[in-house]
Amino acid sequence: MSAPHSTHDADGHEGGHGHFSRRGYLMGFLLSAVLTAIPFWLVMTGVLQDKQAAVLIVIGLAVIQILVHTVCFLHLNTRSEGGWTLMAYIFTAVIVLIVITGSLWIMYHINGNMMPAPAGGFGS
Repeated sequence: MSAPHSTHDADGHEGGHGHFSRRGYLMGFLLSAVLTAIPFWLVMTGVLQDKQAAVLIVIGLAVIQILVHTVCFLHLNTRSEGGWTLMAYIFTAVIVLIVITGSLWIMYHINGNMMPAPAGGFGS
């Protein structure tokens, strides 16, 4: 009787999908370092006079860095686990986006619904 067929490769990875090479890890590290250094440089030197543009650029580079970490270090792609890990990751991102957006919306509109403070202050 023969042993059951295993889908593990020589490195012990499911389905034969191995991790990145040393070059891939180095590329991920360099991208992460650059995506950290650029916002730091923008904020510390004050190159952008428009604060709103600086915030948007920093947030955009943070999102790109999240994607770099996800692909290069977490090895999340459409082939791993039949695409279910990617779907779980997208679902998590949508839930986090809903929570953050809802929280910001509530905080923005809560000021109009606050009761005014008494004229003499509290406890007078």
